[in-house]
Amino acid sequence: MAKSVVWFKKDLRIHDNAALAKAAEAGAVCCIYIVEPSIWQGPDASKQHYDFILESLRDLYVALKKLGATLHVLTGEACDVLERLHAHTPFDAIYSHQETGNYASFMRDLAVKGWCKNKNIAWHEPIQSGVFRGRLDRDDWQRLWTQHTSQSQTPTPERLVSFQPLVEQVKPPTAEQLAIDLLDPPSRQRGGRSQAMYVLDDFINNRSESYRGGISSPLSAPTACSRISPYLTHGCVSVREVYQRVMYAIADETQEDSRRAKGLRSMVSRLYWHCHFIQKLECEPELEFQNMHRGYDGLRENDWNAKHFDALSEGRTGWPIVDACVAMLKHTGWINFRMRAMLVSTAAYPLWLHWKPVGNWLARHFLDYEPGIHWSQMQMQSGTTGINIPRIYNPIKQAQDHDPRGVFVRKWLPELRQVPDPWVFEPWKIPDDLIRTVSKVSPPKINAPIVDLEMSTRAAKQKLFERRGRPEVSAEKSAVLNKHGSRKRPVLRNKPKSGTAPPVSPQHTLDF
Repeated sequence: MAKSVVWFKKDLRIHDNAALAKAAEAGAVCCIYIVEPSIWQGPDASKQHYDFILESLRDLYVALKKLGATLHVLTGEACDVLERLHAHTPFDAIYSHQETGNYASFMRDLAVKGWCKNKNIAWHEPIQSGVFRGRLDRDDWQRLWTQHTSQSQTPTPERLVSFQPLVEQVKPPTAEQLAIDLLDPPSRQRGGRSQAMYVLDDFINNRSESYRGGISSPLSAPTACSRISPYLTHGCVSVREVYQRVMYAIADETQEDSRRAKGLRSMVSRLYWHCHFIQKLECEPELEFQNMHRGYDGLRENDWNAKHFDALSEGRTGWPIVDACVAMLKHTGWINFRMRAMLVSTAAYPLWLHWKPVGNWLARHFLDYEPGIHWSQMQMQSGTTGINIPRIYNPIKQAQDHDPRGVFVRKWLPELRQVPDPWVFEPWKIPDDLIRTVSKVSPPKINAPIVDLEMSTRAAKQKLFERRGRPEVSAEKSAVLNKHGSRKRPVLRNKPKSGTAPPVSPQHTLDF
């Protein structure tokens, strides 16, 4: 009987898992997860990611046990672990989903590919989501995405025939032993398939009606947003499963224009964009550290200001909405998309910080860090894609628009709780005689803005638009657009028929 290794990576589930199903069809399986020190010690990883995965592995262990298999968590570099495993228990093939991870995982996969070739071992990598390997343009991408997400989910094997590897089983190392960044937000979401399904069901049945109109404000976003992103990132649930569950919920909605139906349709569009951005990194892995448009090389790289970065990362820029977002991020591992965009915009323009170090800092803090989405968004919000209109957020206006009474700011910045409403977003403007009356104990601690917002933003715009206006930069725009730009299509508004494969209903703009 053929023996295959099922290598779980960013697909920590048995449901809709093509790698597991195909391996089970081929013969006996050995299920493994590899803790790779070199990847975990990277600048984009933190303890919260590692603990989330360990929690997810516990769910996966229980699920596999019910099918008659054991999940073996092995530690070491991938090629070394596979070599050790093969030396003790020879196997014929490896099954794992295609992974679009960070550059370290990309290089790791190249090394594993070479190892498999030398050992004459077949490595089967079925598609995991609507991201396709080897595609260099987008002309047919939407059709392929729709086709994949509408296909029937891969059935879960009823029973697994397993073989046990003759290697010593040891407890997974701790984050401290791996020398991982020890960031661990106390109120982060917990990992695992069971948590994923609870969050998804709660969104579909209860919270989706607040999705449209509720996802922009930091006040309403924690419950209005789906909150399924970390489970998609680590594969506790597949994009296809989420898509189909949401589409069938739309089909069952009696009122097509109800708030719930509109919210669910908007959620579908975000699933589309989820894969759209990951596809960028799949086509060009260098986007993690290289400007999408090379005409922007040198725009900020040589102007690094450690003082500005420290103020941002420590939540003391002086702009309350920015510092409040940093405080929430450190406590929960999550903030909503608009506030993420505002943080990056603040870093890129008034603080004039290069996107790569800022991106590593945010990657460690985002529990749902998905490299394909993260690095594309870092560049988009920093203006280095060359194909997007610069999005420059005014942090004071954002606070006025989305936290008009200062509830969010006061929640995360206790020192401003006694500041009167007219000054809560610009507390440095409080008259001196009023400061003494704000607190009977002591005046509130107020950080003045680290830079003048208007002047620094104006200077940043001048630098950016001067670069955009250069003929050689403008000439390269079409090549970038052809490789990474979306191919917009009309929105499909017809309600899918119950019991049929639901069509995609994307809203191909990131509106708010």
